Amino acid sequence: MYLTGRQAEILELAKNEGRVLVEELAQRFSVTPQTIRKDLNDLCDAKILNRIHGGAIFPSGKENVKYDARRQIAAPEKQAIGRAAAALIPDNASLFINIGTTTEAVGEALLDHKELMVITNNINVANHLRVFPSIEVVITGGVVRGSDGGIVGEAAVDFIKQFKVDFAVIGASAIDHDGALLDFDFREVKVAQAIIANARHVILVSDSTKFERTAPVRIGHISQVQTFITDRCLIDNVRKICAEQDVRLIETEA
Repeated sequence: MYLTGRQAEILELAKNEGRVLVEELAQRFSVTPQTIRKDLNDLCDAKILNRIHGGAIFPSGKENVKYDARRQIAAPEKQAIGRAAAALIPDNASLFINIGTTTEAVGEALLDHKELMVITNNINVANHLRVFPSIEVVITGGVVRGSDGGIVGEAAVDFIKQFKVDFAVIGASAIDHDGALLDFDFREVKVAQAIIANARHVILVSDSTKFERTAPVRIGHISQVQTFITDRCLIDNVRKICAEQDVRLIETEA
């Protein structure tokens, strides 16, 4: 979905405040309530926001936002995070890249690297990198999710376990204030856990909206990664955990 300037501002307000109301938005943008309702209907039809009486809320809970909508959320922040992660990965390295729109931003930032071996369960990453001769792309077996091109299931887990790589780039659908890393699909979580267990250096990439969301399935804990890259770490307790557990925290907007 293409977001108009007003819709992008409405989405940002919903992310920052948790909810937006029709009457307040109409006053803010000096338009009619009917115009705002149409904007909210478009955003809700795309599963970017959820409707409530008189407005909309930023979604969280049991079901993830649709893939195309997730790509729109915090897109500039994800690009900056991708560049920061790519800067940590040297030429001649091997790495996993997991499912996610932020991990895809890392893949896009690796194009000038040489002699990389990238193992991924993300069809979008594989398709993007496959045309670059200096990058060897290895894709896992398993079940392909039609919603986002992620490959999940026991076959993917078994494939990952064959490797021991230099780096892993992982994401999360939500980060709890106690440092728990959370997701929506238990099949995806099993693959992520295998990736963490078979990499020497784990890089967690996640924009700050993930602190505002919840998800039901536990991937692990932030103390299991070596580097956490985000635009802004909004939660003091997460910052404290990183310091205590020797997790390098990189904030691209700090």
